[in-house]
Amino acid sequence: QVQLVESGGGLVQAGGSLILSCAASGRTFSSYAMGWFRQTPGKEREFVAAISWSGGNTDYTDSVKGRFTISRDNAKNTMYLQMNSLKPEDTAVYYCAAKGKFGLRFQQAAYDYWGQGTQVTVSS
Repeated sequence: QVQLVESGGGLVQAGGSLILSCAASGRTFSSYAMGWFRQTPGKEREFVAAISWSGGNTDYTDSVKGRFTISRDNAKNTMYLQMNSLKPEDTAVYYCAAKGKFGLRFQQAAYDYWGQGTQVTVSS
């Protein structure tokens, strides 16, 4: 089991920045690839970014490339999402997740453990 807790969400004006954190406990954090997803009411949860267990490989959905940066600190059992140049369309509940052995990093079904989510609201 891996327990994940997100923090850092809040209200920010368009063009502003936020840093989300995902603190992990339980089984070895460093053995898991990790991801960030987001969801708005009435829509499917969508992939935002993913990072390999070592941090050496990252993936982003096109809409956040160049604005968001995913990173991790395995010594602190924590993953981060630096969000810059935020837009109103980035408003969502953001979830961190730990990936299982199978499936692709952008696929929701590939992730075995999920946090409870943190709300990000970007005002125009």
